[in-house]
Amino acid sequence: MAVGMSGLLVLTIGLAMAAPSSAAIYKVGDASGWTILGNINYTDWTTKKTFHVGDIIEFTYPQGIHNVLEVTKADYDSCTNSTPIATHTSGDDKIAIKRPGHRFFICGVPGHCAAGQKVNIRVPKPRSSDAPSKAPAPAPTRSAAATPSGSSEPSAASPPAASSTDSTPDAPTTTAPAPNANGAGVRGGYRAVVATALAAVASMAMLQ
Repeated sequence: MAVGMSGLLVLTIGLAMAAPSSAAIYKVGDASGWTILGNINYTDWTTKKTFHVGDIIEFTYPQGIHNVLEVTKADYDSCTNSTPIATHTSGDDKIAIKRPGHRFFICGVPGHCAAGQKVNIRVPKPRSSDAPSKAPAPAPTRSAAATPSGSSEPSAASPPAASSTDSTPDAPTTTAPAPNANGAGVRGGYRAVVATALAAVASMAMLQ
């Protein structure tokens, strides 16, 4: 029993160690780090990475030589270091990504941002957020169904409408035979009703 429990414990520890971590650590500039030397293109560096919420961005640099300022997009574009959102100066700054969107970082040392020491970290939104955009699709079908049948029929019959204006005098003639036919039908109906009544009377007489 003890052997079985120890084996289960070893298996549990092994699975825990084998489970991959969902967070990734990205060292800005890779081996070169955060610097103005070597003409590093940090924009090109980001295009080769896919960042997610929970990942960590690491800036490594000689302390006192550089720093890391998180700034707005406007300050990022203009290399303005006077109103940073956050300032990091440890030389090994680890910044966690907690939400999707853009995060802009520059070196606040004068001239360094203009020399290219700036990076835009973009974290895309989850694809599931695109699903609700398909929900309004049934709306057009409802609006089409909501249109009155009477209004839809004239629109469908709009070509005949033009011909009906030309044939308006003929409309009474086409409907004129209808009363004659209806009259003949009514007469025939009366005769049928009378015949049915007579037959009913005869059958009742026979039953009596």
